[in-house]
Amino acid sequence: MENVDNLTANTDKLMAWATEHGLAWGMKLLGAIVVLLIGLWIIKVIMNKVGKTMEKKNTDPSLRSFLKSMMSITLKILLFISVLMMLGIQMTSFIAILGAAGLAVGLALSGTLQNFAGGVMILIFKPFKVGDLIDAQGYLGIVEEIEIFITILLTLDNKTIVIPNGGLSTGALTNYSTQPTRRVDWSFGIAYGDDFDTAKAMIQGFFDADSRVLKDPESTIFLGEMADSSVNITARAWVKGEDYWDVFFAMNELFYKNTNKHGLSIPFPQVDVHLDKV
Repeated sequence: MENVDNLTANTDKLMAWATEHGLAWGMKLLGAIVVLLIGLWIIKVIMNKVGKTMEKKNTDPSLRSFLKSMMSITLKILLFISVLMMLGIQMTSFIAILGAAGLAVGLALSGTLQNFAGGVMILIFKPFKVGDLIDAQGYLGIVEEIEIFITILLTLDNKTIVIPNGGLSTGALTNYSTQPTRRVDWSFGIAYGDDFDTAKAMIQGFFDADSRVLKDPESTIFLGEMADSSVNITARAWVKGEDYWDVFFAMNELFYKNTNKHGLSIPFPQVDVHLDKV
């Protein structure tokens, strides 16, 4: 009988302890859920505000999406850590394990992380944008897409080139689309004995007749070099960026078709050999 009374007393104590601690745990859990829901709502409001602010400031769409995503992930991680701490879970060991895992992953993916950092630098400093014609990493092409890890170029002969952002952000590149105007350079060769003034007037006439050649800055034509087989005339003219190649090829064609009409000739490399009899 005494054993039954002791068992009943112990059971009552256990039930009282379970009820007390269960109620406390339940209150913690309820509080954590409330904080989680309110925190997620606040993060959503913050992200909407940030998105509208970046949209008003005409932030690049690619950069806007990336920054919003990173900010949202960071805030949610901080919120979840706070909720776990409210439940009494010790985060010190967890954070240490997470840091060690992050270090191991970072070492394994060092190249990928470099490309990621390069993508961020490109999106922030904007050395080029979608639609620009650039020459980088040995490739010339139009920028089709800028992603976090890679940049996609479309070459002038319609090939798709994928370039990692790591090297693209640290290497030298030429952006042909930054300035509204570009200078076109030619080297036209005439034969020795041809009249230089006639050739110069002919080339200037080509420039004056083409509306794509800008009047300001003025075009220039001068004797560039007296080479082995020809007298090379250097001609320079300014055009809009989009007219560069059309004007370049058009002037080459005009010069070739009109040299004979003006009493000029296009020389070809030649060597005179003199034999002396002994």
